[in-house]
Amino acid sequence: MPDRSQQKVGGEYDCLVYNAAAQRFCVLEFKTYAPIDPTAQLAQVAVYSNLLQARHKIPIDAAVYSVLPEFQTFNYSWEQLDKTVHQLIPHKLQQMQQWLTWKPNQENPPPKTSQPDHLCPICPQQSKCQAEFEASAVVSPDVSPDVSPDVSPDVSPVDRQPSPEAQAEADRQGQILVETFSAFGVETTYEGAAVGPAFIRVKLKPQMGTKVSAMVRLNDDLRVQLGLAAPPMIAPQSGFVSVDLPRSDRQTAHFHDYIQARSDRPEAPMKIAIGVDLDGQLCEADLSDPNTCHFLVGGTTGSGKSEFLKTMLLSLIGRHSPKQLQILLVDPKRVTFPEFEQMPWLLAPVVKESEAAIDRMQALVEAMEARYRRFENHQCSDIVGYNQKFRHAPERQIPRVVCIFDEYADFMAEKEIAQVLEQSIKRLGAMARAAGIHLIIATQRPEAKVVTPLIRSNLPGRVALRTASAADSAIILGGKEGDAANLLGKGDLLYQNGSQQLRLQSLFVQDVEGWLKRSHP
Repeated sequence: MPDRSQQKVGGEYDCLVYNAAAQRFCVLEFKTYAPIDPTAQLAQVAVYSNLLQARHKIPIDAAVYSVLPEFQTFNYSWEQLDKTVHQLIPHKLQQMQQWLTWKPNQENPPPKTSQPDHLCPICPQQSKCQAEFEASAVVSPDVSPDVSPDVSPDVSPVDRQPSPEAQAEADRQGQILVETFSAFGVETTYEGAAVGPAFIRVKLKPQMGTKVSAMVRLNDDLRVQLGLAAPPMIAPQSGFVSVDLPRSDRQTAHFHDYIQARSDRPEAPMKIAIGVDLDGQLCEADLSDPNTCHFLVGGTTGSGKSEFLKTMLLSLIGRHSPKQLQILLVDPKRVTFPEFEQMPWLLAPVVKESEAAIDRMQALVEAMEARYRRFENHQCSDIVGYNQKFRHAPERQIPRVVCIFDEYADFMAEKEIAQVLEQSIKRLGAMARAAGIHLIIATQRPEAKVVTPLIRSNLPGRVALRTASAADSAIILGGKEGDAANLLGKGDLLYQNGSQQLRLQSLFVQDVEGWLKRSHP
């Protein structure tokens, strides 16, 4: 065990067959349900295979036959199983020890079981997890469950689980990483892996005496040894070090799988979709939050910036009526928002010229000041209090305004235009949140002369898709955060929310016009 204690493990396999084609024995395990956690079944057959090999001194393959709800087979070679038993089993046993010793009201409670209907009567989860937590269930779009405010409940938990093949491949990649680090004299222990749509996050525990910095310094070596297009992201986490590796079978996070068109109450938080995390949960940002009221978005050609802006916009208009929300779009390249030019949410026609952009931004500043005068007259401090005061007179309520400004750098070539825009963005960024006016400024050239410190200091929310350089990444994310230069493109992004940084996969919408029609028939 990781704590140097010993644990005896045994088991009884279901069946043993001889594979004549491969000239190997294969131990079989039968399941009457589709396994949600494939690492559990992998750990089980790895034990059987290892026990048989130790007794008979020959390689033993393994397979799992899941017969319900539909017949599926999962095959594992002895080479996979031999490595798995020494890495995965201690990890699973340590989890069980933690379940047994945990008591209510202690920190770090055990996780919910993914299969509450298949617990053995003596399983620690039977008395611990299920006594403390409700079993997960499919959530109806009309129900607001007790979940984190940044997580969308629109998708069934079953839909978020990676396939057994993907999880098995992640475990294989984890074993390769352990061996690669070991070849460079860095000893680690595999602690599992999480599978996202675009990448795999392998969790490694450095052995006592191994410095995390020694692992980080090997990112270029890992790139060479593993044949990666860019160095992997290596970062210390709570209790382990994460290593992000690209998936060979990259998946798409489809917009319609995560967001349902609906009409939210006027007082409901106005959230925008950012992306899907490693658990398959949709991460959203609340525009009324001071940390995410305005956004700076950066990403080079091919990073998925235009698609990100579209899905961000669709997530807003799919939930709020034109009476609750008005949109202002600035599109100098004329290719990002063509489908949105006739939508009823538009405050004004899509802006495509620099002079019109200046006029619109100055008009927003004037609208902000007018709103504050109205708040003062009615003794309200912000848009929430004002609309709440007139909740019985909806015609007197005022909508939030979201301005999405694509390719801001195109307007910065002329000095006079740049100065006027910068001052308008400064005023709106500093004061407009309480007035219900929000800015989303995007550019594919986040250079120092374009995204000045004045701009950055007034746009607290940051989203970095793949950038052309580490310097561009640092301008968007702040400090020395150059990791965005190593992202995979096509919606792979880093979301900076205060001091927390998340790696997410943005959503992809195939039929923008169809979604607009469903949102506003």
